[in-house]
Amino acid sequence: MSGKKLQSYIKRIIDIAASLIVLLVFLPLWITVAILIKVTSKGPVLFLQDRPGLNKEIFKVYKFRTMKPGSEKMVKGQEVTTDDDRVTTIGKLLRRTKIDEIPQVLNVLKGEMSLVGPRPERIASLADYDDVISKRLNMSPGMTGLAQVSGNIYLSLEDRYKFDIYYVENFSVWLDIKIILRTVGVVLLGEDRYVNKYLIDINHGTKEVAATKEETVSK
Repeated sequence: MSGKKLQSYIKRIIDIAASLIVLLVFLPLWITVAILIKVTSKGPVLFLQDRPGLNKEIFKVYKFRTMKPGSEKMVKGQEVTTDDDRVTTIGKLLRRTKIDEIPQVLNVLKGEMSLVGPRPERIASLADYDDVISKRLNMSPGMTGLAQVSGNIYLSLEDRYKFDIYYVENFSVWLDIKIILRTVGVVLLGEDRYVNKYLIDINHGTKEVAATKEETVSK
């Protein structure tokens, strides 16, 4: 088994184990959130939408509904912010804490997604993909990703794609672990705290590598 295949195998084991833990341990939270969504606004508890996954295979992504019914139409490259008037009161909290993404552990268990990977975009976005951007479809989409811990909504669409492609081309279990740990910080502190604080400098390599070079020069 090659190194990449072994890491992919380990990645899948981590996906299953972590998703089962989230599913079982946080079940009371799931139920509480579902009740709050139902009693505070009209519409279903879950939001389901077709998204392209690995090799453009279409699947339905699961999320807790955070927007008012009829608010599905989105602008390409424009993220929904918490002050958007289409977002429900409880939806603002769910988006800020990323709790709205929790149901995607079901997608992970089904093998449609991974804990870490490029975020799944809307099918309409595929029309604008070129050969380079299409590389982000060479791995399963993730609940979190390199772009999401590097500024996310504060990044341009072009830069988000660059982070996704870097991840696909440089994937490792260790990189996944670092992204997951940074995701915890994003959830606790907010995405704005990580603006211009990239986990990976996609133009010059990792910050750790840059630091090593500086130390070598100083010696």
